[in-house]
Amino acid sequence: MKSRFVRTMPVVAVCLIGSGSIASADTSDVKGPAPVIVAKSGKHCKDDPNCFNRIHHAIKPVAHVKPGQPFVLETRDGLDSDLDFNSTRQDVAALNLNLCHPLTGPVYIEGAKRGDALAVTVVDIAPDDFGSTTIVPGFGFLRDVFPDPFIVHWELNRLEARSRDMPGIAVPNNAFMGTVGVLPDKPELDKWLKREQALADAGGAVLTPQPVDALPLNLCGADGTAKNECVRTVPPRENGGNVDAKETVVGTTLLFPCFIDGCGLFAGDVHFAMGGGEVAGTAIEMGAKVRLQAKVIPGGASQLTTMHFEGDSQLKKLAPSSFYAVTGLPLKSEGEVPVYSTYLGGQKIAPLANLSEDLTLAARNATLNMIDFLVKTKGLTREQAYILVSVAVDLNISQVVDFPNVGVTAILNRDVFKPE
Repeated sequence: MKSRFVRTMPVVAVCLIGSGSIASADTSDVKGPAPVIVAKSGKHCKDDPNCFNRIHHAIKPVAHVKPGQPFVLETRDGLDSDLDFNSTRQDVAALNLNLCHPLTGPVYIEGAKRGDALAVTVVDIAPDDFGSTTIVPGFGFLRDVFPDPFIVHWELNRLEARSRDMPGIAVPNNAFMGTVGVLPDKPELDKWLKREQALADAGGAVLTPQPVDALPLNLCGADGTAKNECVRTVPPRENGGNVDAKETVVGTTLLFPCFIDGCGLFAGDVHFAMGGGEVAGTAIEMGAKVRLQAKVIPGGASQLTTMHFEGDSQLKKLAPSSFYAVTGLPLKSEGEVPVYSTYLGGQKIAPLANLSEDLTLAARNATLNMIDFLVKTKGLTREQAYILVSVAVDLNISQVVDFPNVGVTAILNRDVFKPE
């Protein structure tokens, strides 16, 4: 019987003879279609012609892409900051929130018309080496509980994030675009401005147009032609925007209604990882190179009132292998008015110890309960625990029917606890 080696030797010989007589390229030199690259330049968004930080229908496209053609958006961290590995709490306190979010684009998708839909698939997200999570005074879900600045510096790679500020913790890479969307047309913009101004007039927490540090400067800045119409990027709207959907990782497809010809796709504010809720106000914030592909769905906008997204097994990959959970109910101390309810007045709310069907209060209590658990069992400071909840704990609605006490669950990914 011939050995396997003898039987296969002629094939090997043919391969050796062929490779010795002809010089051929290694397969790593074989390239696919070159993507359109929307590069960043300069230190900040104001220095970059491909960057803007307000939303308006008149913002001009910086690139044209054919349906199916790959393209890369080079993005900045969501605060457009100078933060680095040496930044301090004082640097966080000095952050200018008028600069968030620096967005790359808009990109004109050829053939797309108002009334169509845009299907955008996330092909790859390449992280920068540095990321940060900050507690910014006056911002975040527990802004009344954590009024002082704080920062965690993260070292990033394709696998995980680690920090000297959080020893023994490694947060897995589940990168996604915190902000991604399309430009509105004038009817949509007018509707947003009207409803947000009405909420501001009622005392609600709203960021109305602010021309200071607004970009594009000639359109949205202090002397801009539309300075009172350029809306802020902080709230998501029907066009997508700052949706902060942690499930929109590589492999998912995002669906947007198109309001203008070419759709005007933009993205930025990329997160290396985020807990569902982003309770501290920031995730692991980073710059990144985002590779996308888009296709046009003719007439598809009629099926979409907001951004939708779809995928395959991504949610399974996001699930932790080990978890610990706490619950939250809409309970409070008598005399307390939750910070998000102050604009409604406190005459009815203040004396109560229980609010009816209040998911926000339940989420607040779930967050506080998880912070207490982490402080008591993991030796973290309260600031460290708040940061960890923001990047590695998911707030889930458990039920909305058991009135008055609807429920929210905070689920901790215990996989993040790893020795150095």
